[in-house]
Amino acid sequence: MKNKKSNETKELEETLIQIGLRIAKRGEGALFVIGDVDYDLLVDQTVPPFKVTNNPKLLESLALMDGAIIINKDGSLKAYGAMIKSTSTLKNFGTRHSAAMTSSKNPGNIVVIVSEEDRKIRVLKEGKMVMQFDALQKNVEKSVSQAVNVLESVGVGTIGTIGTSILAPSLGLALLPGVIIFGSTYYLGKILTGKLRKEN
Repeated sequence: MKNKKSNETKELEETLIQIGLRIAKRGEGALFVIGDVDYDLLVDQTVPPFKVTNNPKLLESLALMDGAIIINKDGSLKAYGAMIKSTSTLKNFGTRHSAAMTSSKNPGNIVVIVSEEDRKIRVLKEGKMVMQFDALQKNVEKSVSQAVNVLESVGVGTIGTIGTSILAPSLGLALLPGVIIFGSTYYLGKILTGKLRKEN
């Protein structure tokens, strides 16, 4: 059961990041929240709930409205055009990022934010940025699946920034073009030493 849930979570994260990349390439922004958060609705909810991985095109069009997309942890649409009651700010970023930071502080929530300014997709968990995708990087879409696998492995934390350039091919780890992973050095060490042990 846990494995099935984990696979569903990965599929949902991949779907949101791929949609985010398409939105960012056009120079538009969006905010997706998986989990519970306080919000008010900016628009009437005329679209009935649906499994977002089954209809990414509809989700993408709803994401372009003002406000956030709220998704239940089972992957179904809860609300769109939602205004999140922000209690946190993210230095040097605007209101969408503040809403993202606030949303990510709820335990178990995963937040995907698309910035129209720098065309980057950021993933937040537990009040911290854990991953960033550059929509302008060539073939970044091909890195999404691997990055989501790493996202599930790397602990939350900002002790160090793990640039993909330091994930050397000599360690047998694939480089992920256009992806930066922010995570605990402890977890990175576990991934790297585990990889090295397998090789020896």
